[in-house]
Amino acid sequence: MELLNEKVIARFMRRHPDAVSWLENWLEVTRDSTWRTIQDVKGAFPAVDGGVKVSSGGSVTVFDVSGNKYRMIVAINYQFQLVRVFELLTHGEYSKNLWKERY
Repeated sequence: MELLNEKVIARFMRRHPDAVSWLENWLEVTRDSTWRTIQDVKGAFPAVDGGVKVSSGGSVTVFDVSGNKYRMIVAINYQFQLVRVFELLTHGEYSKNLWKERY
């Protein structure tokens, strides 16, 4: 998979060093993967939800990061093998659902 917008992850790791190990692993596994469906993603990361609806009418994929402490919101284009990272949030920020209005 090709990753887009990795700078979002880098900024988050600077602010949340407890997530660095998990995120570095995610980056490595994702780059080396060829995902075709959400089931492929779940094979690598069981704590992921695909098809999460957002205000634009589209959907995103949400990863539970570091044992559910954080959430990472991405869009996966399986046809073109692209993963675009939108943002990482604390569990509290994610639970407010305000992020759904941004996408």
